[in-house]
Amino acid sequence: MITRRRPLLALAGAALAVTLGLAGCASTGSSPVASKAPTASATTGIGAADGVQDPDTQPYVAAPAAGVVPTRVTIPAIGVDSGLESLGIGAQGELDPPKAWLSAGWYSKGVVPGAVGPAIIAGHIDSPTGPAVFLHLNKLRAGDAVTVTLSSGSVETFRVTGQTVSPKSNFPTSSVYGPTPTPTLRLITCDGVFNPAIGHYDDNLIVFADLESATAPTAAPAK
Repeated sequence: MITRRRPLLALAGAALAVTLGLAGCASTGSSPVASKAPTASATTGIGAADGVQDPDTQPYVAAPAAGVVPTRVTIPAIGVDSGLESLGIGAQGELDPPKAWLSAGWYSKGVVPGAVGPAIIAGHIDSPTGPAVFLHLNKLRAGDAVTVTLSSGSVETFRVTGQTVSPKSNFPTSSVYGPTPTPTLRLITCDGVFNPAIGHYDDNLIVFADLESATAPTAAPAK
């Protein structure tokens, strides 16, 4: 059985490695920019995204325009409705975690949700005082909806295809950050047992989703 919660006195604010989802999940691993193409065996678990999708089976949607960024993520099945912080890379090559425990963050050096490739959204599982934004991420099942609102007003709807739990020492970098022929989304948080001695969880949870549809951008007001 996986122990998911840490004690309230747990260390806060630690940066996470590029291949991980949130603070307290420090690990070694390559930068997503240097990752190889995904392999069919890189993810495991029930319904985990596997192999390369056929673009011909995917609905056509227009890619977001240049300069458009995601502003909000909503996951009705687990009660998530959060603004999105912009996440960058720290001095040690790690992905900076969201500053707010109850806010998710988007990896701004990566793919914009709705564009071809894997967009990355990360969030904390808990905080020193209680639950955080992605506490129930592990409850998502195939078919659950994830919507991302863009600064253009467009709403991108993704459908969960599966999830996997991976030891931080063997994070599936290629499957998470590697190129895909269609728009995809990865939601990442910590998982497993919390080790208070080092302030880290030992696993990562990654949820995989594919773009289903997108609404047209909101028309700019007439001047």
